[in-house]
Amino acid sequence: MSIEALILDVDGTLADTEEAHRIAFNRVFEQHRLGWCWSRAEYRQLLEIAGGKERLAAYIDSLPVGPAQRQRLLGRVPELHADKTRCYGEVVGDGGVALRDGVERLLNEAVAEGCRLAIASTTTAANIHALLGATLGPRGLDLFAVIACGDQVRAKKPSPDIYRLALDTLGLPPEQALAVEDSAHGLRAATAAGLWTLVTPTFWTQGGDFRAAGLVLPRLGGPDQPLPGEPGGVLRRRAWLGFDELVRIARG
Repeated sequence: MSIEALILDVDGTLADTEEAHRIAFNRVFEQHRLGWCWSRAEYRQLLEIAGGKERLAAYIDSLPVGPAQRQRLLGRVPELHADKTRCYGEVVGDGGVALRDGVERLLNEAVAEGCRLAIASTTTAANIHALLGATLGPRGLDLFAVIACGDQVRAKKPSPDIYRLALDTLGLPPEQALAVEDSAHGLRAATAAGLWTLVTPTFWTQGGDFRAAGLVLPRLGGPDQPLPGEPGGVLRRRAWLGFDELVRIARG
């Protein structure tokens, strides 16, 4: 079967957005005078929980507070998350996040080969739109045939629901699509949906269990950002991953 679609995660995959998310959370905590501040190490641990609202709730559950105060704080989660989404949009809009090396090149190569692009992410539509607009300009949203967001499914990653939604909307079986992820949760979601998956970890996801991945690379690379040891390691054609070679590797 031919490869008809490339389905990509957003946070950590298209761009290393997690620091921008952490900054946005901390700004909101300060604005609301909560006295919380998530360090990089703490936020890295919190990323084991998929979804910003879920992350907030888990953090509140871990606080040494009484039941009444805990319930009051949990009741504020929707408000805090909405404010955080707004702050994140401001950080991204100010140019605080760039696409990872090779991402725009790979997207363009896939489109040139007639492959459709899709997104399968646990983040909100507002966050996705902000990132695509800030990094790819007016064509950002138009590049993607399908944008599947976390709020559209009952269970977030590592559940395969978001990938199944993307495939159903594309009208494709998993054999005709490839997934690109950066985390162990994302990999589990994609492979459970039957997708061959490329993983490109970041600082936030390094050390995860990626044994089920079809291919693991530190990044996609490019003519100006060659991958160490390539070609000759896992790549044959050049020192960066092109769409043609991605399809070749996926087909075995």
